[in-house]
Formats: sequence, C-alpha cells, structure tokens
Amino acid sequence: MGTDDRHHKRKARQAKGMARRKARRSSYDRVLIVCEGEKTEPNYLCELISELRLNSANVCVDREADSAPIRIVGHAEELYAEEKNKGDTFDRVYCVFDKDTHTTFYNALDKLCSMKPKGVFQPITSIPCFEYWLLLHFEYITRPYRGNERGKSACDQVVQDLKRHIMDYAKSDKGIYGRVRELTSTAIRHSKRALREAESVGGDCSKTEMHSLVEYLIKLKK
Repeated sequence: MGTDDRHHKRKARQAKGMARRKARRSSYDRVLIVCEGEKTEPNYLCELISELRLNSANVCVDREADSAPIRIVGHAEELYAEEKNKGDTFDRVYCVFDKDTHTTFYNALDKLCSMKPKGVFQPITSIPCFEYWLLLHFEYITRPYRGNERGKSACDQVVQDLKRHIMDYAKSDKGIYGRVRELTSTAIRHSKRALREAESVGGDCSKTEMHSLVEYLIKLKK
C-alpha cells in the first residue's frame, strides 16, 4: 500500500472518530475547566457537573499537577491547541486558581488577558484560596487574610474559619459539593457582594469569582 493511501485512510479514520465525538455531544457549549489536581476544587467541580447532569462530552475538568497559576494557564493553552489542531475547539476555557502564596498569580492573569481568541479563556480566581468560596456558603466575611507570626498562612486561616461550619474539612475532600449544595444560592449572593466590595476598596481583599463559573454551569443547559 502506498504512502498516500495510508495517509488518506488515517485521515478518514480521524474524521470518523471526530464525527462520533461530536455526535455524543449536547447542543450547548463545549467547556474546558483546568484547575490544580490535588485540592478540593476538581472534586467540587466534578460533583457539581454530575449533579447538574451536564454531558461529559461537553464539559471537561482537567487537573494540572503543578499548582502554580502560570502552569495552570499554560496547560489550558496546550489542551485548547491540541483540540483545535484536531479540528475541534472549546467554546470556553476556565482557569481556576488561587492567589495564596503563589508568585505567578499576576503573571497568569496577564497571560490570560493576551490569549486568543478573545473571550474564550477566563480566569476564575480566589483570594486567598478556594476555601473562601466554601466559607461564603455559611457567612458573609470580607476581612483580608494574611500570614501571621504564628506561621499560619492566609489559606490556613480561611480553613480554620471554615471548620467552624465543616469541622472535619480537609483539602482534597470528596463529597464537599454535597455538603454545601443547599447553600449555593447564598454563596453566590455573598460572593457577588464581596467581589463588588473588594473592587471598590482595591488591594488584596478577600474575594472569589467562583460564583461566575457556578452560575455559568447551572445555566448551561438552559
């Protein structure tokens, strides 16, 4: 068999595979969510997606082993390019990362602002960390969290406050969405309010954009 014949047959198989993939999808957006792989975020998001019965052929959560925000953004860029090169693309790409003590937080935001196509890549950030979003399910709190002289990081202190409500909470917990699900609307309301307040004050006030991603997923089927 000649080289040209093999090439054409490979192309035909790829085209059939792509057609099957697209046939499995629902009519709404194809979405990629990239976050750190070993924390609570991917567990929470996968559980939310399952609860909403979103099609796994449409919505994908991918885990980046490196927690550095710039690596999460870079990984999202690579995955987007891979799918585009196959003749398929994501309509939205969400990069979920914390500020915490990461030195590449602002570099990651700058990179996202410059990435193309415009409007596809979206940052979903939390200051200081994702646990602040969980805390907002139970109370409205905007005090800035900072590392203290006792060696507790900002995120350690958020987790300490969260444990007033979820006493056995630990990072990488599974089932966390189910434990806060009934308070989702409260968290969304608190998060929007905290973000507005943080933007008016400036600086590194406690805030999160998780409400934006959660609302988007809830509305996706509609």
